[in-house]
Amino acid sequence: MQRFLPFLQWLPLYKKSSLPKDVLAGITVGIILIPQGMAYAMIAGLPTVYGLYAALLPLIVYAFLGTSRQLAIGPVAMDSLLVAAGLGALNITGIENYIAMAILLSFIVGAIQLVLGVFRMGFLVNFLSKPVISGFTSGAALIIIFSQLKHLLGTEIERSNQFHVLIKNAFYALPNTNWYDFVVGCIGIVIILSLKQWNRKIPAIVIVVLLGILAVYLLKLEDIGVALVGEIPKGLPTISIPKFNLQSIKEMGPIGLTLALVGYLEAISIGKTVQEKTGNETLRPNRELIALGTSNMIGSFFQSFPVTASFSRSAINVESGAKTPIASIFSALMVLLTLLFLTRFFYYLPNAVLASIIMVSVFGLIDFTYPKRLWKYRKDEFIVLMLTFLITLFVGIKEGILIGVLFSLLLMVYRTSNPHLAILGNIKGSEYYKNINRFSDEVILREDLLILRFDAQLYFGNVGFFKTQLFKHIEQKGTGLQGVVLNAEAMNYIDSTGAKVLEQVIRELHSRNLKFYIAGAIGPTRDIIFSSGIIDLLQKEHLFVRTGEAVAYFDDPSKTSILQEKVAYQNQS
Repeated sequence: MQRFLPFLQWLPLYKKSSLPKDVLAGITVGIILIPQGMAYAMIAGLPTVYGLYAALLPLIVYAFLGTSRQLAIGPVAMDSLLVAAGLGALNITGIENYIAMAILLSFIVGAIQLVLGVFRMGFLVNFLSKPVISGFTSGAALIIIFSQLKHLLGTEIERSNQFHVLIKNAFYALPNTNWYDFVVGCIGIVIILSLKQWNRKIPAIVIVVLLGILAVYLLKLEDIGVALVGEIPKGLPTISIPKFNLQSIKEMGPIGLTLALVGYLEAISIGKTVQEKTGNETLRPNRELIALGTSNMIGSFFQSFPVTASFSRSAINVESGAKTPIASIFSALMVLLTLLFLTRFFYYLPNAVLASIIMVSVFGLIDFTYPKRLWKYRKDEFIVLMLTFLITLFVGIKEGILIGVLFSLLLMVYRTSNPHLAILGNIKGSEYYKNINRFSDEVILREDLLILRFDAQLYFGNVGFFKTQLFKHIEQKGTGLQGVVLNAEAMNYIDSTGAKVLEQVIRELHSRNLKFYIAGAIGPTRDIIFSSGIIDLLQKEHLFVRTGEAVAYFDDPSKTSILQEKVAYQNQS
């Protein structure tokens, strides 16, 4: 049961001494979660109260099913933007229909995550490489920041998920700026940045929210046109089944899959970071998929839009001393108390203050260091990052991440189809055989023997490259060449196409009266050499454990030891 219900692992061992820390951490995170949830609902294009709904049931569900002890679940900026991007591309009329679709999307995301978790398919997230995620996150962060200009400027600006369109629309709306909103928002940004600079432990977001509400109430800012959050429905979310529609499910399938994978990646990345910091190695990827999926699905029955882990709130949870998921339950209780008793209090919260919270929080998602490092050391990955970033900015959110993944996969295919191939030579006075380009002054080159190392598996995508490079180096050696040694230490697999080409190569070399040897093949590769029939052409005597042994055999076939033969010829057959 502990495998399926992770809370059974930690709850029976719960210590009373942990309760004060969990309560404090839960209340601290809850206080920050309330304004953040409302702000992220704005990003998703939903009424602010739905941010509170999303911060209620999903937290409780995850507390019992999640495998991380300190992960803070709830609405986040990235997923909120993806919700807005996905639903904005559909022809939805009326806010009620938009809300219904957002709730249905939460169920779809949860269902996808649950299925992926049950079938242990968490590895799919590996296709979202670091350059793709960095480029996508930075591009999406800029779109989120500029999407909040309408609240900062206090004027209507047409929505868009394309950066250049946002800029154009904002420029046309400048003459209608409400300067009171603008001043309130700018003051909010300055206060948050100043407090963070002074002491990061100060709850800057909470202070700005309180100051904004007090300023509106005491200075009557509503009377001079400052836009407010306004009336927030009091009470708990109603329980209802999402409105299922086959056509809507088909239309939202791509954005649902994107949200499911991105949300899972965020949770796993943050969970690993928290795990390293706390030393609690409890994270189980596929169980996390099930926990997130169940949280989103159950949340959809209580008016929640898609949720995942928050880096900022998880960090605060750890810093506040959280020991177990009990902290998340207390965060949810804070939201519950707000929905029951404090919604009137948030009536006076300026939209510009929420916009300032979003802008400052999301700006931290833009990574300037990583692209610089890639430009210096990995220019091909830098190109993938920039393509993802630019497509996200100027084409679309979904297109950015999907095309980024495509380019990342193409780069991987290119690398494996054109792998590194090294010509080896014996380092003087040693048994080592190393790359002649790295040890040019220290290696002994022989005219009668070509030794090369192929640093990849041999498969259909690179057999052409392998064969071309091999015979190119054979031709360069000239007529003095008598033998070829293939160092196969890095070849962990040979597919059927690779085996066929290797047989052709051996036949061709034998027809030229050249001897061919394989050295360093690991167990799985040796198994393929025997099972595919390569060994029949190669002959057992030409299979060696080390390159030096192959060279010694080439010089004097009588030097092969019984132990060498036993190790080199070992296979599963």
